[in-house]
Amino acid sequence: MFTGIVATTGNLKSRVAYGDDLRLRFEAPSSLMQDCKAGDSISVSGVCLTMLEPDSAGFSADLSVETLAKTSLGECNSGDSVNLELALRAADRLGGHLVSGHVDGLAVLVSRATDARSERFGFTAAHNLTRFIAEKGSVCLDGVSLTVNDVEGDHFSICVIPHTLDVTTLGNLLPGQKVNLECDLIVRYLDRLMHHDRHNADSTLDTRGARKNKHET
Repeated sequence: MFTGIVATTGNLKSRVAYGDDLRLRFEAPSSLMQDCKAGDSISVSGVCLTMLEPDSAGFSADLSVETLAKTSLGECNSGDSVNLELALRAADRLGGHLVSGHVDGLAVLVSRATDARSERFGFTAAHNLTRFIAEKGSVCLDGVSLTVNDVEGDHFSICVIPHTLDVTTLGNLLPGQKVNLECDLIVRYLDRLMHHDRHNADSTLDTRGARKNKHET
């Protein structure tokens, strides 16, 4: 579990293909790596990965077919920057919002404009994702916890403050580029529960109707 408060940035050092899978090697600051061990979870641009071969200079991670299909990490090239966040500890402050690191899909930056000292970013995403995004709700983009300004159809916008532009990869994002999108965790579970309850209610009605018809005949 993460919070979407990026600790630092790192860089992709190398990539090795293993059939349809990939193993990536990331460079990371020694200050981040000093307490890390193999098997720890780490958010890499919003994607929860298992840390392998950690040392003071960085770590490796395996990407499955599912991760490659749902995220942008497979398109990263050597030298590309990534946002990094270690898993939340029980005693840590929850500065952003609850983030699982299980990316739902991709959003595309379509506009970027100055808004006082901040910048307003406009994104589009698939309808099955934007239905979970609400005005003034939370969204995680490339591992960064952000507040949604507005939503219209499959378009939504956010404002990024100067600090976030400076300490994350969002400051380098250009229109047309993709980001990893994770919808609010609580909204996803609520949607699942609502559909489950509705399905059970429909099943009960169907069963009662079938029994009634059988009894009448």
